[in-house]
Amino acid sequence: MRLIAIAIAAVTAMLAGPASAQQWPARSVKLIVPYPAGGNVDSAARIVADKLQEKLGQPFIIENKAGAGGMIAGEAFAKSAPDGYTLFVGANGPVLFATEINKRDAYNWKKDFLPITTISMTPLVLEVHPSVQANTFKEFVELAKRDPGKLTMASPGPGTTNHLLSELMQENLGLQWVTAHYRGNAPAINDLLGGQVQFAFDQLTVSLQHIKAGLFRALAVTSPHRLKSLPDVPTFAELGYKDFDGQTFTGLFAPAGTPAPVIDKLHETLVAILKDPAVVDKFEKLGGEATPMTPDEFKAYLEREDAKWIPVVRKANIKAE
Repeated sequence: MRLIAIAIAAVTAMLAGPASAQQWPARSVKLIVPYPAGGNVDSAARIVADKLQEKLGQPFIIENKAGAGGMIAGEAFAKSAPDGYTLFVGANGPVLFATEINKRDAYNWKKDFLPITTISMTPLVLEVHPSVQANTFKEFVELAKRDPGKLTMASPGPGTTNHLLSELMQENLGLQWVTAHYRGNAPAINDLLGGQVQFAFDQLTVSLQHIKAGLFRALAVTSPHRLKSLPDVPTFAELGYKDFDGQTFTGLFAPAGTPAPVIDKLHETLVAILKDPAVVDKFEKLGGEATPMTPDEFKAYLEREDAKWIPVVRKANIKAE
């Protein structure tokens, strides 16, 4: 009788699993964001959270969990139950670089994270203070070569896409400048506005208003095509530097082991949201682009980014401060 009871329980569990997944969500869903409120990733999370709640009928609650370059949030997420009720809105640093830079084996996106889709891509812009005698990227390179170590770059933190792009450019072009690390984009840009530093690779989300106001001079962007908001600014690819294509992605992840029906439902719903013209417009106003991918496309993208940037981290010996 006991064996029969165990067999019945096992069959019941097998049947109940997919059924409960199909009924997801039956309660509120938590979206962990690895940065404070107000930044690029947080803004993207809030745009899609509102729409997910509207379409799926349950609250999607943002939990900002900053610290250690996003690793605190990533570790908490990796340990969460794979039931579809805890999701992660991640970006380059927390997903790909944080554990390498902090020298801690806290999680590994390849085994702990299930990529669902990218949400947005935000290009970076190389911008200089008006006092810098360079109106083009060519002139900027010539200036950096003429006076090695004279220019100072404002970085929002070690291991950010901004920092890695700077290291890659110095290595590939034989340049040298000073890197000043700040605790985030805001203080870095404040010092660039004040002229304490000479240039930055910055997310367009942060810098567009200052470029439009003439407070910064934009020399090139990392997007694959020219931007509607800066039509006169060339891409690095146009200038012959295809390697300098670093962008900040935001993407949605579930813990490994989350049932496939939940992943499928999330992906289908989010792709529809990201094709909504009102949502597309919101991201454009933030300086980004709504960019949905399939889970397989997203995973392949992450693998390419991992292969490109982790060697840069190691060669430059980038460590958390």
